[in-house]
This record gives sequence, C-alpha cells and structure tokens, in this order.
Amino acid sequence: MMTTSRKNDPLEPVGPDCDVVTVPARQGLEAVDILRRGAGDAVGPVLHDGGCDTLGFLVPPGTAAAWDVPGSVCTETDGRGICLTPDRPAKGSDWLVPPGEADLATDPAVLRQALGEAQRMIEAADSCS
Repeated sequence: MMTTSRKNDPLEPVGPDCDVVTVPARQGLEAVDILRRGAGDAVGPVLHDGGCDTLGFLVPPGTAAAWDVPGSVCTETDGRGICLTPDRPAKGSDWLVPPGEADLATDPAVLRQALGEAQRMIEAADSCS
C-alpha cells in the first residue's frame, strides 16, 4: 500500500487560510497606491497574474461570503494554491506586494473603500480624455 505524506496531498491546504479578491490590474494598482498612502501599512500580500491583467489581494477567510463589490470577485482558497514565500506564490502569478513586506491580509473594509476610490479616480481620468 502506498502512503502519501500530508505535504503532497492535493486535498490538504498548502498555504494560509485566506480568500482572494481579484480585480482588474488598473483598479488594483490604484488601490495599492491608496492603501500605501493611508495610515499605517494597510495592504497585505498582492498577487498579479502572468499577463498583468488582474491583481489578487489576500483577505481574511470568510470575506467571500459577503463580498459584493462590482467589478471584482472574491474566492475562497482554503489555503490551496497559495504559498506565502517570496519566490513563487502560485502557478502563473507573482507578487506585486510580497509577504514579509506587508500585513498578513488586507482588511476587507479598507480594501472596499480603496477600490471605490480607485474606480472614481479612473472614471475621472477617463472622462478628461
């Protein structure tokens, strides 16, 4: 009988128990700037996809159940697929804000405000052109 270590078991979590809020890259980059300008270090680790089309903000587990921000998606990970190491977080992605340079997760209420402000800034900039 072959045994599998918990480390290699695909059904076992491999990273932190967190949810991930995914947004378009332009809005996400603005939100990161807004969060970094705010009081204290309000931004947790942030992922970007290989094509730099989207950003993913790590948020506390349970956020997905109540997330309703238009233009974004919040996904439960249950710790699967994300490794909080500076090297390679998940296949096809990389860190914009790596772990160790950020809080463990971004506060969802603060992220919601930053995304709203970022969207208003983008709409204002686009209306001027």
